[in-house]
Amino acid sequence: MQMINVVNSDDLDSWNYTANGDRRGYIEPHRLKELWFHTGTACNLSCNFCLEGSGPADTRIELIKLEEVRPYIDEAVELGVEQFSFTGGEPFVAREIIKVLQYAANHRPCLVLTNATDPLHQRREQLKQLLACNHPVSFRVSLDYPEPAAHDAGRGEGSFQQALQGMKLLQELGFHLSVARQMRAGEESGAVEKQYRQLFIEQGLDPDLRLVAFPDFLPPGSHADVPDITEHCMTHYQNEESRRQFMCAFSKMIVKKRGQLGVYACTLVDDDDDYNQGRSLREALSQRVSMKHHRCFSCFSLGSSCSEI
Repeated sequence: MQMINVVNSDDLDSWNYTANGDRRGYIEPHRLKELWFHTGTACNLSCNFCLEGSGPADTRIELIKLEEVRPYIDEAVELGVEQFSFTGGEPFVAREIIKVLQYAANHRPCLVLTNATDPLHQRREQLKQLLACNHPVSFRVSLDYPEPAAHDAGRGEGSFQQALQGMKLLQELGFHLSVARQMRAGEESGAVEKQYRQLFIEQGLDPDLRLVAFPDFLPPGSHADVPDITEHCMTHYQNEESRRQFMCAFSKMIVKKRGQLGVYACTLVDDDDDYNQGRSLREALSQRVSMKHHRCFSCFSLGSSCSEI
């Protein structure tokens, strides 16, 4: 007799099933290679496209302190983490960011995402302390477009030149750099990258800086009209090896909300508390990650990743 799989209506939740009742795609984490820390959504800039909705004095995600994150750094080291990465907001708005970076970089290499404007410039002397750590600290600077007007339209007048000055400062101090840029619809990526390379040469920067391109992820709480990612999608269009390349398969992010730190499945889903996997990295690694967030579609369709590992 043929068995019919009947789905109980009580099980038709958005985490495991699409609105059509199809089994939703998911990722099984396999290890912790990279641990991210959200330093807080406070930022000196207020960009209308910001995926974190960051701005001056914003507290959606709260600023971190060394004593709070130290246990997670220690636990991650025990789990064999390869790199610590830091995002915001603007990390250099956090008062204790240098202390945090020193502690982390004495255990593993670190990557810091920054807009490279005033908060970074004001830390010039403190940045030198990071050069004495056991492991290198590198920086990814947001330079949205290779044209000043386009960049400043989103971040404020003068921010393009400030970012370039910040990049020169970091390069002069001896730090490794990469650049985050925004993707335009229908762009010719090769031509865009050529513009950046020419800009770097003109500014006395390394012309071979790594460029990391990102689509528009939309502000927090947005509901983009994108296709659902089903279990069939993840087995028909992906394989075991490609699924292991998704960030949620090898990374987690520590987020502070309402005075509590929690482990989130990846860097792109902190606006959805369904992705809060508790307070233990070990326990979080055993939890399946649903592909229900609209930003998951960018990872699925474009191979988007915040990681440089």
